[in-house]
Amino acid sequence: MLEQPILALASSPVPEWALQWAHQIERTLAPARDVIKPILSSGWTLGIWLTVNIVSLGVLWWDFEKYNQNIPSLMKFVWSLVIAYSGLFGLGVYWLTGRTQLDSDSLWKQGFRSTSHCYSGCGIGEVIGITSATIILSFSTLWVVALTFTLAFVGGFALTVGPLLQEGVGFKEAMWDAIWSETPSITIMEIVAIGTDLLLAGEAGWTTPLFWTALLFSLTIGFFAAYPVNVALIAAGVKEGMGNPAEMDGSPSGGRSTAAD
Repeated sequence: MLEQPILALASSPVPEWALQWAHQIERTLAPARDVIKPILSSGWTLGIWLTVNIVSLGVLWWDFEKYNQNIPSLMKFVWSLVIAYSGLFGLGVYWLTGRTQLDSDSLWKQGFRSTSHCYSGCGIGEVIGITSATIILSFSTLWVVALTFTLAFVGGFALTVGPLLQEGVGFKEAMWDAIWSETPSITIMEIVAIGTDLLLAGEAGWTTPLFWTALLFSLTIGFFAAYPVNVALIAAGVKEGMGNPAEMDGSPSGGRSTAAD
């Protein structure tokens, strides 16, 4: 149960309405948690998940070398992280929306690419935040959440601001573009991902399979939550959407990932 994390929050300066909201969500999702948690607690689940992810990464890198060498290095990095977190699901997203052999493009495919770009950076921050705050720093629940949320934003913004700086865009402009285009997606992704991780593994020690399987599972759930947000932002013109990979030639312009992506 999530009693210990919520009790920890109750002893911290968290508004009463937020605690009541957390309790209500916990009660609502309890049936789903009771089904999923035993599965994720198995060492077999962790072993199978990691094996599938490693094999999926091998397939990705084979495809890069054999058929998609022209994909820009940044996007190769992005897809590698997506598949490292989500295995077959990430590989499926890449295969359907990220290869240069893409027959046609569409809003839903742009949404998947844009979410993957955001997901890769946020995932780095979330993994570093949860593992370091729990294993190294032994933070309380509130500070684990705060550090993880902060590092997820840092990671998400870095993958947007960095390429813009390389293209000659000023830091201030790049940061404002990142804040404007990435904040809604990152916020929803991290609220759902961190909340899912707390719901499933709020009491799990880092030496247990549940700690790691819940982390990977929560990242994938965060992807699903952020996808409609990215589609809506692209449809509204806030984001341009990641470029069609079929048009990428491996040049910096062909692989451009702007803050509007």
